This record gives sequence, C-alpha cells and structure tokens, in this order.
Amino acid sequence: MFAGLAGAWEAARQSALREARGGKRRRAEGAGRKPKLVFLDRLLVTLVHLRHQLPHVVPAELFEVDRSTVSAAIRQVRPLLAARGFAVPDRPGLRLKTLEDVFAYAEAEGVELRIDGVETQVRRPQAGRPGRRAFVSGKRKQNTDKTTTFSDGQGRLLSGLVRPGRMHDQTALRTEGIAEQSRTRPGVKEKVDSGYLGLAKEFPGQVSAPPKKPKDEACDGDKRAWRETRRRQSSARICVEHTNAELRQ
Repeated sequence: MFAGLAGAWEAARQSALREARGGKRRRAEGAGRKPKLVFLDRLLVTLVHLRHQLPHVVPAELFEVDRSTVSAAIRQVRPLLAARGFAVPDRPGLRLKTLEDVFAYAEAEGVELRIDGVETQVRRPQAGRPGRRAFVSGKRKQNTDKTTTFSDGQGRLLSGLVRPGRMHDQTALRTEGIAEQSRTRPGVKEKVDSGYLGLAKEFPGQVSAPPKKPKDEACDGDKRAWRETRRRQSSARICVEHTNAELRQ
C-alpha cells in the first residue's frame, strides 16, 4: 500500500507547493520546512483513524504532533485510499474502482450482488452552509450520510456509493446509475430490500426483493406463505447486514 500511494502523495504535495508559491521552486531541493510526519506515518495515522474511529487528538498524542497535523494528514491520504478502489476476494491485484467495474466483475464471476443502504450519523453542517438540509434524514430524523453498499454472498464489501441522508434510495438508483447498470448487464442477479421495490418491479427476473405484506383480510395460508418467503429472502440477504455493521463501526 505504501509503495502504491507514496508516488501519488508526493505528486499531489509538489503540485500544492507549486500552486502556493506561484511557480517553480526558488531554492535547491531539500531546503525549506520539513513535514512533521513522513508519508508512512501519515498513512498509518489515517488507517488507525479509519479502523478505530479515534478522535484526531489521540493519534496526535501517539505521534507527538499537533492535532491539526493529524487532521491534515488524514485529509490528504483519504482521497488516495479511495482512488485505489476495493480489493476483490481471491483475486490479488484486481481492484474495483467504479460501479461499472463491480457489475462487470459480478457478470464475469457469476456473483449475485447484495445491494442495501446504510445510514451513518454525521456532524450537523455549519449554519449558512449551502445544502445544509440535504443531510437531514427523514427516516432517522438526524444528519446522516447514506451509503449504498454492494457485497457478495459472503458479505464482503465490493463497493460503496455515498450520498447525503435526505436522498431516498429510489432517487439514488437513478442518480448513481444502478438501474442503468442492471439494464446494461441483464445477467447480473441482485438481492435488495423493500427500499428498492421499484428496481425489482423494473427488472423482475433479475432483481429479487421481499414480497409485499398481505392485507389484514387475507387468509392465514397467504400470511404463512408471505412469512416463509420473507424469511428465506432475509436469510439470503443477512450477509449484507454484516457489511453495513462494518461501515457503522
């Protein structure tokens, strides 16, 4: 990971320095203020923060630097990690960077995708910030980010698309291109929850969603059949809940 990201980080750093000084460097290379954290330490700080969700002040104490140094390091490294894409199980060297990659991989390997949405509470945006209300979730009544997760039958995360909490799952289907990918690759099977019933209606032989609950006046046989069908569908989708739990943690 260090070898793959060090070059990109150094290029971004030199670009920022060039923009800050307004042109080429005026002193010999090596002169000037040195970074308080070398790139390897910046990478470690970011991975520890993402894995354990520690406040920035904690790694700052561990590395004996100011909290702002840790915040800057995480801000620089996170885009580099995101650009690497998602690792593919049992396929070293192959990484999924786009939604097209995910569906192409699922079609080539015969993987049945599990698609779900997970909400994670975030800090309330500052007053006066444009689009502040976009993070208010109508379901949670909190400021959240929503992530559309794509996993395989073993609950291994293949990709994730993040959007503000106010956006509904059905809207995300159109804006994120999920419906278009389902149309382009009809051989890819998908299991979804009741929030994606519209997708299941549009692609009935391709997308599987929980059945609708029968009306109160329905016979007991229909209700038992509904409960059994829903139980089997939930059992096949439980692995995606493990993926969502990992994101929440």
